[in-house]
Amino acid sequence: MATQPISPDTVEVWRAGDLPAYLSNGLIGLRVRHIPYLNGVVTLSGFDGVDPAQAVETFARAPYPLAGDIRVDGKSMDYAPDRVRLVDQRYDFGCGELTSRFVFEPDGVPVHAQVTTFCSRTHPTLVLQETHIRAEHECEITISAGVDPQGVTGEWAERRTGEPGSVAEGSDGLMLWRSYGGLSTCGAAYLTSFDGTDDVRRDLEHSPVAPLRTAYTFTARPKTSYRLRQITSLLPETLHSQPHLQAGRLLRGGQLRGFDTLRELNRQAWQQLWRSRIVLDGAPARWQAMADAAFYYLHSSVHPSSPASMSIFGLAYWPDYHYYRGHVMWDIEVFALPPLLLTYPEAAATILRYRATRTAAAAANAALNGYRGLQFPWESSMATGDEAGPGIGSATSLEHHVGPDIAVAFARYVHATGDQGFARQYAWPVVSGVAQWLASRVEHGDRGYEIRRVTGIAETETPRHNNAFTNIAAIRALREATALGHTLAEQVPDSWADIADHLVIPTIDGGDVIANHDGYQPDQEKGETPEAAAAIFPLDWEPDPKVAAATLHYYLNLGERYAGAPMLSAMLGVYAARLGDRGAALEMFERGYADFVTDPYRITLEYAPEVFPEQPHAGPFTANLGGFLTSCLYGLTGLVIGRGQPDSWTRHPVTMPAGWNGVSVQQLWARGQAVELNAEHGQEHARLKATDGTQDVGETRRHNS
Repeated sequence: MATQPISPDTVEVWRAGDLPAYLSNGLIGLRVRHIPYLNGVVTLSGFDGVDPAQAVETFARAPYPLAGDIRVDGKSMDYAPDRVRLVDQRYDFGCGELTSRFVFEPDGVPVHAQVTTFCSRTHPTLVLQETHIRAEHECEITISAGVDPQGVTGEWAERRTGEPGSVAEGSDGLMLWRSYGGLSTCGAAYLTSFDGTDDVRRDLEHSPVAPLRTAYTFTARPKTSYRLRQITSLLPETLHSQPHLQAGRLLRGGQLRGFDTLRELNRQAWQQLWRSRIVLDGAPARWQAMADAAFYYLHSSVHPSSPASMSIFGLAYWPDYHYYRGHVMWDIEVFALPPLLLTYPEAAATILRYRATRTAAAAANAALNGYRGLQFPWESSMATGDEAGPGIGSATSLEHHVGPDIAVAFARYVHATGDQGFARQYAWPVVSGVAQWLASRVEHGDRGYEIRRVTGIAETETPRHNNAFTNIAAIRALREATALGHTLAEQVPDSWADIADHLVIPTIDGGDVIANHDGYQPDQEKGETPEAAAAIFPLDWEPDPKVAAATLHYYLNLGERYAGAPMLSAMLGVYAARLGDRGAALEMFERGYADFVTDPYRITLEYAPEVFPEQPHAGPFTANLGGFLTSCLYGLTGLVIGRGQPDSWTRHPVTMPAGWNGVSVQQLWARGQAVELNAEHGQEHARLKATDGTQDVGETRRHNS
């Protein structure tokens, strides 16, 4: 089974409006421009500030850690960007390396440069860059590297260069940077090395207000290659009280390993992750390429060292859009977490621990709204977990499926890993707290229990009663809380099961179709949103088979109107596959996912451009790409993670889109065991097989059925 991904096409022409390449290791996120020495953008997990326009907490840009310049006979690239020509830029998804080639030619003196950039996965505070330069004629070259806060709101808190006897000794320099609004600081330390000639002058920039910069000046000989390497350590205050000093220590650790070793270790880490590559057997190469891109961007955006979960754009940002200010939203638990449960459970645990360590804010939010238990916010701040939605919009008061979504995610993690320590320490406080909140949130009436005055995934302006997705998520959360409490011998109120058994699920068509909400009509505001279908997948609600089929069919018929909108578009292909319509499944994946993917670099946008031309091109949008991976790994294969052993997880028949033969994965993780997945079209159930050569983990169920 192939584990080498399909990387994006080489870029040879850069178009205005293209999104720069996004590199990340889950702690640091870079936007590297087509000419890397033209400053890019960096965000840092856990580094927050104040949005100057909305006055709410936001991710804060950090000083760019791989800044540089080339000066030829006194003429700088910084001041003559029109004299720089892109040759090509190649992005290797297999190892997370971006290689850029360009020519800087001031006054007829061409200088060729090749720059390789990557973020270390094994040493997550480190970003590294290597530049090879070669001049066609003899000239004087000054090449520099450093850390640059140009264009970044905030202020210096401390700046040191690496003279002997200073606190920065052993590095080229270090800095402490305070975000706008003063909410937090981050620290950086960097080190450079130059090879190619001993006849070189090295200068450090000493100005207290200038960027940290190290310059190497030499006379370049024709056709001779010279090399500059830079390692920068960057970390937020949330991980250390003196992040600039700790950055220096971690930089020193990286220096001891060496640039080449760090590069090889990073490649090995990516090689290990790609063992969980989701292979679309028989599908055209373009589909595999899109699946590989989705896998790459999801896994590059998460890391066990991240202090602040992940946002719905990972750690990507570009200044033409707000990117939801880096806030943590429910989309992560519903769309991004499911693949990680089986491909990268250590990162999944980190995402969930973010919620578990911010329950005080959720409890305060519940109390402020007049409820008990835990009410997780719609847009969660990175630092405290407080509600951080901009302005006084209604979503913060109405979107009440968030807590149940999170509770279900915790339960799924416990089921997937079997980690009882995590269950007691982290999962139980969260799922029981959400259950307490639900018990105080529901209203009892003649129909049973109701959740009134809410908005669901459609995020309509008008509140509705008994949103199907919200109520079914609540039922699932209450039942998971009840089961986990019994497993852990905790006291479980009888009311949780009673509410779950009698919570209203709205229907139409004589009860055969689950309605989005009470009084639902498809021509209402955002009536085409398949909220009720989303309760079946990805929420894994299993109603009567007749109701499930009728519900999927009803909302699939509205798919033409919905496809192109964020989040649930990527699920439409699964709804068609579950109904056995392979042609419609392929068409819905085209409309619901492929239309979102743009070049260069196969970035998944928030909105399909042809459907929403007025929306900015913003990506990679994790809710969409995570939704596509969830559809491939679970929806098409019929996997449903539950309380039973993995032999009970292959629940639905395998149906593939037209032209696809199946889905296979060389290595997934189930209950701490490495397993291989094979799902072939037409099979009654997919196969999970332990990679040590033992029997299928699904074999027991088949023998006992």
